[in-house]
Amino acid sequence: MLNVLIDWVLHLDTYLKILADNHAVLAYAVLFAVIFIETGIVVAPFLPGDSLLFIAGTLAAQHVMHLPILIPVLVIAAIAGDALNYALGTAVRRRTVDAHRLRFLKPEHIARTHAFFERHGGKAVVLARFVPIVRTLAPFCAALGRMQYRTFLKYNIIGGLLWVVGLIGAGYLLGNVPFIGDNLNAVLLGIIFLSVLPTVAGKIRKPARTARQEN
Repeated sequence: MLNVLIDWVLHLDTYLKILADNHAVLAYAVLFAVIFIETGIVVAPFLPGDSLLFIAGTLAAQHVMHLPILIPVLVIAAIAGDALNYALGTAVRRRTVDAHRLRFLKPEHIARTHAFFERHGGKAVVLARFVPIVRTLAPFCAALGRMQYRTFLKYNIIGGLLWVVGLIGAGYLLGNVPFIGDNLNAVLLGIIFLSVLPTVAGKIRKPARTARQEN
């Protein structure tokens, strides 16, 4: 299963180009589904959203796909996915936290989460878009932390636009550069590495910060 996923990620350009050449509508539908599921379903953070957006941009540069269709379709997918994720978080909070059914999730935990999103909520929702796994968890946590939906929606739209337009735009601008085309697998791996770097760095810094506080 892992080998299949790795192969799919490393050859996204080939598979997506074949699909777009033979079934254009289906290609857009698959892109919509992947972006929507990655951002909307808490248990599916492993889907390669960043790489997929970049590849879609390179295919648009090659006139295999079309920007006027790609951008609105995928912006809607990203915004709708986060909205679903927020709704799931709200439902979980009401049925468990508010009903005091989760012993391990105490009111003070929710209070701290709420305080975090009150302080950094907008910035967190926007920046989370660019970090795999975190972008899947951020809307859910925002709902758990009782971030106002109107506030969440505003930053959801801003983040969705920046993420989709930014990565598709990068792919479009670089799509016809010979070096990028000749080394696309390495570029995809680089995108994945840069995407997960903040999460890894945070994991490394956390024990060191804890040790300093204890000393």
